[in-house]
Amino acid sequence: MATHIPISLHPANHRYFMFRGKPTVLVTSAEHYGAVLNLDFPFKPYLDELKRNGLNYTRIFTGVYCEVHGAFGIRDNTLAPAADKLICPWSRSTQSGYANGGNKFDLNHWDNAYFSRLNTFIKEAGVRGIVVEISLFCPYYEDDSWKLSPLNSVNNTNGVGKATAHEVHTLKHADLTHRQEEMTRKIVTELRNHDNLIYEICNEPYFGGVTLDWQKHIASVITDAERSYPRKHLIAQNIANGSEKVENPDPNISILNFHYAYPPTAVEENNRFKGVIGCDETGFQGQDDKVYRYDGWDFIMAGGALYNNLDYSFTVSTPDGTAKVEHPTPGSGGRRLRNALSALKRFIDGFTLVKMAPDSSVTVLGSPSGITARTLSEPGRQYAIYVRGGKQVTLATDLPKGRYKLTWVSPLTGQSIRTLTVNHTGGNAEFSSPAYADDIALSIRR
Repeated sequence: MATHIPISLHPANHRYFMFRGKPTVLVTSAEHYGAVLNLDFPFKPYLDELKRNGLNYTRIFTGVYCEVHGAFGIRDNTLAPAADKLICPWSRSTQSGYANGGNKFDLNHWDNAYFSRLNTFIKEAGVRGIVVEISLFCPYYEDDSWKLSPLNSVNNTNGVGKATAHEVHTLKHADLTHRQEEMTRKIVTELRNHDNLIYEICNEPYFGGVTLDWQKHIASVITDAERSYPRKHLIAQNIANGSEKVENPDPNISILNFHYAYPPTAVEENNRFKGVIGCDETGFQGQDDKVYRYDGWDFIMAGGALYNNLDYSFTVSTPDGTAKVEHPTPGSGGRRLRNALSALKRFIDGFTLVKMAPDSSVTVLGSPSGITARTLSEPGRQYAIYVRGGKQVTLATDLPKGRYKLTWVSPLTGQSIRTLTVNHTGGNAEFSSPAYADDIALSIRR
């Protein structure tokens, strides 16, 4: 049983998390959501690799959705189990005929082995200081994924799920909604004592016919299921690819998640939201891993509190993340990228984060094309600055009189490049960077 309250919004600054008594951002480069539902995936080496890099987040699917081999061009996709290797909340029946091998599912009986595996995964993640976001549902983008779902009537013995793929996540079919409610309540009950857990209603609900009413209903089911428990878990809602301003957020929601949020305009557009803004999926921009380093640093330095890159170097045969990622797989991964995101995590953890907010007062002198500077600050006390683009810059801002320590840092390695102390008389201050390649970070502390 957990000895801490579950990860929550920080009471002093709701744009950040509180986890085990400390302000927290969640940063990772993680596998493609199949760690639990894919029986072939040995997850302890995977979690060990995240911990080795100081990364503290992973995202998983429940098993109501999985993918066919080759979906989205992903090689060795952990979300595409081999024949008869899918495990999900419901047990197998004695009747053959599941679309990807083995017996059909019986929606009247839970699979105890599944919940044991799920609980063990979250426990092992917690031991390593890793927070798990469990995305309860996912749209069926095409018929091929719906044909693999245990909720499809052809895959269960209960006659449930006589619907089209784009009707599943609506309130149109009472039998489906009932089974979705049951599964949600069962998962919430099983996982009630974990402190390293976030619920997300549905992955990418802006595809596949998912309705807002259905999402609100599932959020209310989670909330109702936890009503009598002393420990409440945060609920996330996936809003859009890129950005979208949320005008009337569901009061049950504490996290707004975005995918492929580059540039990170979703953070500023939702600056009035009383909760966390996350980018809990990216990884479809090719094999150049520095793109994902840029996006991670940009998003966190814009005021986001969660960043997850899809890391395709984690496979069934290489759970330690050592697979070489090649075309046609759409993204990247590997230790070089994980080290860079680890550098981001260490850099941001070095500040009193809850006292900081996005700050547009730091500028690049001359405003050279193709260079951006993003800043988090507690004005006059501490500044975290990330510069993307260029080879050398001079930054300018207004600083009160005082003595300041400046440290220029490599976003690729996290190593200090130059450190100096400045006695400033007050007013405009200019700081020239050392030469760098691609990007550089600066810490200023009074």
